[in-house]
Amino acid sequence: MAELGPARPVARRGGVMRTLLLVESNTTGTGRLFARRARELGYEPVLAAADPDRYPYAAEDGVRVVQVDTADPCAVLAADIGEPAGVTTSSEYFIPVAARIAAKLGLPGPDPDAVTDCRNKAHQRATLAAMAPKCTVVTSVAAAVAAATEFPVVLKPAEGSGSVGVLRCETPESVASQAAALLSVTHNERGLPVPAQVLVEPYASGPEYSVELFGDVVVAIVRKHLGPAPFFVEVGHDAPAALPPADETALADTARAAVSALGLGFGAAHVEIRLTPDGPRLMEVNPRLAGGMIPELVRAATGVDLVAAQVAAVLGAEPGLRPDRRVCASLRFLTASSASVVAAGDTIAAAAAVPGVVEARLYRPGGTAVRPARDYRDRAGHVLAVADRPRAGRAAAVAGLNQLREALIPRGETR
Repeated sequence: MAELGPARPVARRGGVMRTLLLVESNTTGTGRLFARRARELGYEPVLAAADPDRYPYAAEDGVRVVQVDTADPCAVLAADIGEPAGVTTSSEYFIPVAARIAAKLGLPGPDPDAVTDCRNKAHQRATLAAMAPKCTVVTSVAAAVAAATEFPVVLKPAEGSGSVGVLRCETPESVASQAAALLSVTHNERGLPVPAQVLVEPYASGPEYSVELFGDVVVAIVRKHLGPAPFFVEVGHDAPAALPPADETALADTARAAVSALGLGFGAAHVEIRLTPDGPRLMEVNPRLAGGMIPELVRAATGVDLVAAQVAAVLGAEPGLRPDRRVCASLRFLTASSASVVAAGDTIAAAAAVPGVVEARLYRPGGTAVRPARDYRDRAGHVLAVADRPRAGRAAAVAGLNQLREALIPRGETR
């Protein structure tokens, strides 16, 4: 990566349009909300993108897009981005680039080296060895098979997102097959190079949670629901997690310790932890807001808008982290159990009519083929419900999902 040149002065007021630079974006979930929150705070969003066609919402919402090589901070700084008052991203892959640009411009943001290191799970595990399952980092199929001494094991790429490439393996043959598949990948879905490293670790049993931190403030602890093995697709979330106080404290303490050890602490962090029979075991730390609609789940449950908080933080403003309500929110994702085709009909309206459901969405137009979920990209929609008690919130979300499920027709069937 080229060295960044001299810093340019940043105009924040005095007649100059105040802008928020977004370096790429999520293509699903909360991506477009960053631009909307910037405008609500009086700033104009500017989206830097290598492929503007990825973001139909930009044209729909009137967001200015600058086409540039977003893998290179120098190229972004040299582009027609104006004089931003803040820099951030909602895409996991571009957190280091956004952090380096912010640092060069003297703007608020996370430590660039810390977020770069954090994105590599091999580095994470080396730093957090005492908190996480034992992990072996390998660079060959033979080494992966040799590292799998006790089954089941989990294989995952050293850099990735959304459970892409994460697989539970029960035999040496499945380890060899998955390791070969992961090591054959040289670039991720955004065309960025990925290291030829695979993590092999024993499967950690027990329910999974995420701790949503902002700085050192625990905003929420979320219960995560996963789809069927051997994949690790998140198919639902509940907030609050409705845990005994001792378990909440253990999860919060583990998350704070992990973030501190990694040199993080600015803005949002999404920390995934399993409560095993031996106590909390760290799965991974993400130096960003959660995906999977968790920010919207947390907002529904507490009133805390984590997207607005992150935007405020990078603009040097005070993030609003004080909850204004305490209700129970549950989100369930629509996934296919067999090869199916989307035929929406009136299923969205039927799901939204379920008492307690506040949002129902399909992500695919009618006629789209949907396979059983292997990672986040195979989710076909979601239902979000709220209630006064956890059980009622979960029941409403499931009932809404059952209505939405009618939108998926198994291949070969007609209605």
